[in-house]
Amino acid sequence: MTSALVLGIDPHAVPGMDGDTIRAALDQELARFADHGIDAAVTLIALDESAEPAMVAALSARAWDVVVIGGGIRKPEPLLPLFEQVVNLVRQHAPKAAIAFNTSGGDSVEAARRRL
Repeated sequence: MTSALVLGIDPHAVPGMDGDTIRAALDQELARFADHGIDAAVTLIALDESAEPAMVAALSARAWDVVVIGGGIRKPEPLLPLFEQVVNLVRQHAPKAAIAFNTSGGDSVEAARRRL
């Protein structure tokens, strides 16, 4: 079975976000992966020192076919250093995985399928 890892920002770690609602939408997206025959997992990071170890553990957990980097990591200009770190961690810890980018938590399946 094809595999995908989605990396994103933990909505519970961002002040002012409705973490429960966003997490429910991400869980629905995981179900959509299964509908397309893709074994998927999500790793959500906090914007602190725990981010890198969490991503390394997820990236190293198995051989991923594609890693989807979420828009929350990629889009806000102040997070550019984090985005660079994520891309380099993917290259280092999942070197055979394709890299895809979603625009929101609701189109991760389409992002992964473009690269698979």
